[in-house]
Amino acid sequence: MSIPSILPATRVFEPGQFPARKRKNFAAPLPFRFPAQTVERDATNRHAELFYLQKQIQSQTPMVIVLEDGERVDGCIEWYDRNTIKVRGRTKTLVYKSAIKYMYKLGDNG
Repeated sequence: MSIPSILPATRVFEPGQFPARKRKNFAAPLPFRFPAQTVERDATNRHAELFYLQKQIQSQTPMVIVLEDGERVDGCIEWYDRNTIKVRGRTKTLVYKSAIKYMYKLGDNG
């Protein structure tokens, strides 16, 4: 059995004789932005938010986070990033910032 009988037949093109490729004209997708990824118009409010969260992390303040659907998450904030906050309470919970209605310290009457 020879190698040419095993391999499929291939066509060899001379330079400049490549077949024309068909181009499909697709419309570019529309831009989409997630609600949590807002344009940073008010940088001072963003800095105030980061300062407040960092202060609560350092002092391990017990917090109550009320979500948009009314659910409460109790615990201390472990860390945060642009879109989420990790809360350590009875369980460790990752909360999207876009789902937070408001938050307060556990000792305060919110």
